[in-house]
Amino acid sequence: MLGKLSGPSHPPASGGKPKRLVILLHGLGADGNDLIGLAPYWARLLPEAEFVSPNAPFPCDMAPYGYQWFSAQDRSPAAVLAGVRAAAPMLDAFIDEALAARGLGDADLALVGFSQGTMMSLFVGLRRAQPAAGILGFSGRLLAPELLANELRSRPRVLLVHGAEDPLVPYASLAAAEAALKEAGVPVETLTCPGIGHSIDENGLRRGGMFLRDVLAGKTS
Repeated sequence: MLGKLSGPSHPPASGGKPKRLVILLHGLGADGNDLIGLAPYWARLLPEAEFVSPNAPFPCDMAPYGYQWFSAQDRSPAAVLAGVRAAAPMLDAFIDEALAARGLGDADLALVGFSQGTMMSLFVGLRRAQPAAGILGFSGRLLAPELLANELRSRPRVLLVHGAEDPLVPYASLAAAEAALKEAGVPVETLTCPGIGHSIDENGLRRGGMFLRDVLAGKTS
């Protein structure tokens, strides 16, 4: 059994106890430090939120450094799905423990993903018994949409952001995910970033921050 997930965190800007939790899930070959840098940018909008950015559970098998949620060497749907199913319980347990340690519930939680992290956020977030406040996904896709009819357990609000020039995860993934989520009754918004590749631009950061602020404002403890 692999150890528990862990990674860098950023405390609430308010200086008090966290009343919201934002979990940031990095992409292939990166680590938790890759996305924790977004925390200071969004902390102004979410002063009572703690940001946590765990390392994915497996060493990257395509680079001498970094981590992966699942292998991308075999990109067949069956292999990818098997990899995601292997990592999902570890992420689920991390979410449960992180919320419990702070005395928070799913309504206080937002998941943010980039690339593989988006795929994991959507896979796990839509299958939790209680809906998170929201899922914000950059440059990712919805894996195995055909499974949602039988496996969907909650419908958190979702914002998907994608660069129109993404060479790694095709831009067409955005429309495909939007259609499948709408069909499943999941409230979804999308943002296209013209001229942007496999990355996050200023417009995506700004819109993402406003989305997080709005969904996490649903509860004022």
